[in-house]
Amino acid sequence: MMRLNEEARGVYVIALTPFTETGDLDLESTDRMVDFYLERGATGLTVLGMMGEAQKLTIEESQTYVRRILRRVDGRVPVVAGVSAAGFAQMQALTSMVTDDGAAGVMIAPPSSLRNDQQIVTYYKQAAEFIGDTPFVLQDFPLVTSVTIPVSVIQTIIDQIPTCVCLKHEDWPGLSKITALRTASETSGKRRISILCGNGGIFLPEEMARGADGAMTGFAYPEMMRDVVHHNEQGNPERAQDIFDAYLPLARYEQQPGLGLSIRKYIMAKRGAIATSALRKPGGALSPADISEIERLITRQDRRLKELG
Repeated sequence: MMRLNEEARGVYVIALTPFTETGDLDLESTDRMVDFYLERGATGLTVLGMMGEAQKLTIEESQTYVRRILRRVDGRVPVVAGVSAAGFAQMQALTSMVTDDGAAGVMIAPPSSLRNDQQIVTYYKQAAEFIGDTPFVLQDFPLVTSVTIPVSVIQTIIDQIPTCVCLKHEDWPGLSKITALRTASETSGKRRISILCGNGGIFLPEEMARGADGAMTGFAYPEMMRDVVHHNEQGNPERAQDIFDAYLPLARYEQQPGLGLSIRKYIMAKRGAIATSALRKPGGALSPADISEIERLITRQDRRLKELG
């Protein structure tokens, strides 16, 4: 079985959860979506994430969905599953469920109840005990979790918990975290783990320049992240920046709190990756004005990409 490790790099796309107009899981669209991501250069997939509407699924639906993803991926790339939960018993059950089915690792966000550095370290030590030898991604997303994790705490977790193999970096401003962690591994002999970045990729050029290994996030045009990572790795950051700049207006628009997922699903349906843009309730809805703005941004984006060649 493929296992996530410290060498993870590239683009791990946060997968959507497709639904029918009546709110049921759309498994045919799930297959089509997996093909869409892989054809556009995804080196991994992350499922049951915050933008995957995981909180709207039952345990049974989560298993059905993850199994469908894994079956379609068929071992071509690693699949990481979000298992953040209110308690360790549920986290343990979710981890066993997804890893037994073939997931390469899991992702764990801290609960909002954590109030100090020692509580954060203790939480992740206990989480690691419950999930055993399963490799995990530490999700650092204080804008959503309300938990600020200093560099020193992240480094302690890396030093003391060998199954922590990847940081999902979503703090902002947070570029200095990447620099500090990379400096620690390069000059102090600290263990180097993968750093994959979120936030819709809107800081990806800067994150790559600071030493990130790629992206773990979603965007309706995952090929943007693929190309930015590729050109940075090939030593051509200016080309990467030009490509990024072409997509930035739409990426920025998609980052609107409360509406971003509706925007992403609308574009993904427009691109043929999923059958409908339906969100499971509760969920936001686009107005005619929203759709007009999206279409305008897509038109401008297409024109600029043609100019870049």
